[in-house]
Amino acid sequence: MPCPLPRIAPLGPALLLGLAALFGATPALAQAERCPKLVADNPFLQHLAPHALPAAYVAPRQVGLTYIGHSTFLIETAGGVTVATDYNDYVRPSVVPRVATMNRAHSTHYSLNPDPGIEHLLKGWRDDRDPVHYDLDIDDLWVGNLQTNIRDWRGDTIRNGNSIFVFRAADLCIAHLGHLHHTLTHEDIGALGRLDVVLAPVDGSYTLDLDGMIEVLKALEAPVIIPMHYFNEGTLENFLARFAGQNYAIERRESPELVLSRETLPRKPTVIVLPPRG
Repeated sequence: MPCPLPRIAPLGPALLLGLAALFGATPALAQAERCPKLVADNPFLQHLAPHALPAAYVAPRQVGLTYIGHSTFLIETAGGVTVATDYNDYVRPSVVPRVATMNRAHSTHYSLNPDPGIEHLLKGWRDDRDPVHYDLDIDDLWVGNLQTNIRDWRGDTIRNGNSIFVFRAADLCIAHLGHLHHTLTHEDIGALGRLDVVLAPVDGSYTLDLDGMIEVLKALEAPVIIPMHYFNEGTLENFLARFAGQNYAIERRESPELVLSRETLPRKPTVIVLPPRG
């Protein structure tokens, strides 16, 4: 198992005052450091084959989810709203999403050259490190966020450098944990509320260590967990082996596409492994 980096302290109560009604937001930090070659040149992060969602992919009261790769998913609502998570210049869908979210950690999680056709480009941080807050209704999609901290390469804390983005459509709440570096407080868990699907980074080193990630996932109690942000099959298997004793079923799918609805959520909490597109 990779040696986990030290955790940083979670947000203090003073920064959580604005979370009672809606989610807190993330500040945008300067793009001073670029992603090291260890991450950016990883063969698992190469550009993937073009893919366009077929027409009528999502029926009413359903949400479509496609794992593009790394931390990027393409979400499609029944109303045709498309979202790309952790939109970046290495791995991105071939379709231009209406909404793109980004995070600060390094350049596989944000874009310096986003497609100009994106209507809503949501940075999960601010350059002045103050919180950023989203509360957007876009046709049949709602987007909000909860601010968390990250580490820099020296292990120092960058406040509000990450956003947990939450997407609500068809009475489903999908949370993308982004580049989460610390466990969540009771206030964080309360602010996030009921989650149905959690997209979780499981590398165990660049983000939160596996013990911490398992603690977070158990606290969130979502019926579906989808792993992301793993650099090889061994990293993924390490997470699955550690999670096997947590009373979750584990399913492996052959397709990167998943259609979700409230009616078809599993009765037993389930980890669903999707292969990256291409």
